[in-house]
Amino acid sequence: MNYQVGDLVTLKKPHPCGSRQWEILRVGADFRLKCCGCGHQIMIARKLVEKNTKEIQKKP
Repeated sequence: MNYQVGDLVTLKKPHPCGSRQWEILRVGADFRLKCCGCGHQIMIARKLVEKNTKEIQKKP
């Protein structure tokens, strides 16, 4: 899959706030994701994002 900054990804497991959607802020070996529910930011390995992605919504 082709990930780009600004895309919204829906992951399999929800964040503790209940949201499953994340905005991509940084792409590389690690991704920086921002929760669309509460705004919390995390750094996560590319391998985990690719494994747990259900769908990608491209930025307009």
